[in-house]
Amino acid sequence: MTDNSKQYDAIILGAGGAGLMCASVAGQRGQRVLLIDHADEVGKKILISGGGRCNFTNAGTSAANFISANPHFAKSALGRYSAQDFIDLVERYEIEWHEKTLGQLFCDGSAKQIVEMLLEECKKGDVTISLGNRIENVSHSDGNFTIEHGTHQASASSLVIATGGASIPKMGATDFAYDLARQFGLKVVEPRPALVPFTLGGDEALFKDLSGISSEIIVSCEKRSFREAALFTRKGLSGPAILQISSYWNNGETITIDFLPDRTGDWLVANKKRKPKSNLRTILSTALPERLVDALLERMGIDGTIGARMADMTDKQLKDIEQQLHDWKFKPNGTEGFAKAEVTVGGISTSELSSKTMETKKVPGLYVIGEAVDVT
Repeated sequence: MTDNSKQYDAIILGAGGAGLMCASVAGQRGQRVLLIDHADEVGKKILISGGGRCNFTNAGTSAANFISANPHFAKSALGRYSAQDFIDLVERYEIEWHEKTLGQLFCDGSAKQIVEMLLEECKKGDVTISLGNRIENVSHSDGNFTIEHGTHQASASSLVIATGGASIPKMGATDFAYDLARQFGLKVVEPRPALVPFTLGGDEALFKDLSGISSEIIVSCEKRSFREAALFTRKGLSGPAILQISSYWNNGETITIDFLPDRTGDWLVANKKRKPKSNLRTILSTALPERLVDALLERMGIDGTIGARMADMTDKQLKDIEQQLHDWKFKPNGTEGFAKAEVTVGGISTSELSSKTMETKKVPGLYVIGEAVDVT
C-alpha cells in the first residue's frame, strides 16, 4: 500500500473505524485514496472496544438508538448500509461472533480480527496509508485540498474528516475535527463526554463506601430508561446502565433509580404476611447486596435494621420504603469526563451535512464522518 504520488482523488484524515471503512470503499470504487493518522497504528479504539473483543455492531440497530440534535439524520445512512451489511462482511472473513445481551455482537476471538479485516479491505482498494505523521496544515484552493503531514504534502479534490471525538485522550483523541470544522466555517454542537461514569458528592457520598458492589437496576433520566447493572465506584456510579443513561444526562438533571426492578406490587407487605418474624434487612437482602441494603436503609433514616421485625412495621411504612427503593432520586455532581468517556455527544452539526453523502453544504468536496459528527 505504497504510492509515491502526492495527488489523490480523496484524502481521509483518521484511521479509526469510520476512516478505514471509508477508505476501503472509496479505494474499491477506483478512487486513489490516502489515509492519514497521527497514531503509529490504525484502529486503536477498535482494539480496546468490547473488552478487546470489539462490539462491532448491534442486531437491533435503528435511528432511534442514536443521539443527535437532529434525531432523523441517521435514517438515511442506516437505510443505505445496515447492521446486517456489516455482519455479512464479517462473515465473509469467517470471523466468528456471538450475541450478548440487548443485541450486542462481539468477536469470539479478538478485536484484532476486525482491524485486520478493514486493513485487508483497504488493501483490495490499493489505499495508501500514512501513519505517525501529525497533520500540520490543511488548506483549500481552486477545488483542491492540500494536507501537510509530517514532512509530507498531499492534495486531493475530496477531503474526509474522520478524526473522531474527544473521548479517551490517552488513546490520542483531540479536538482536531472541531478545530478543522471551524476553519471551514462549520457549526459545532458543544461536545460533552458520554458513556461515562457519574461522580457523586455531598449527601450522595454515602455510596462511596460501596465501591465494587454491583446490582441490576432500572435507571431513568427525562424520558429515557435502561435496565442493566449499576456498579458503585469510589468516585460515584458506573456500570452498563449508568454509562447508557449518562449519554442523555445534562448537568443539574435528576437521575431516578429503581433498585427493585423485579419486585412489583406491595412486595414488602406480602413478605410481612408470609414471614412476620423476619427482619426488614433480611428480606431486602434477597433482592439486593447486603451492604447496599444497609446503605439505603441508613440513608432513609431507618434504625435498628438488624432487629427490625416486619411484624413491628405498619403496612404504610413498608409501602413507603418500597416506593423509595423503586423511585430513588439523586443528582450527580458531574461525570469522570472525556478521560473515562467511551464516546462523545455533540460534534460537527448535522445541519452542515448532506444526510445522503455526508458532504458539507458550504464546502464542496469536504466530508465529515464518524464520531466527529453530532451523531452518537
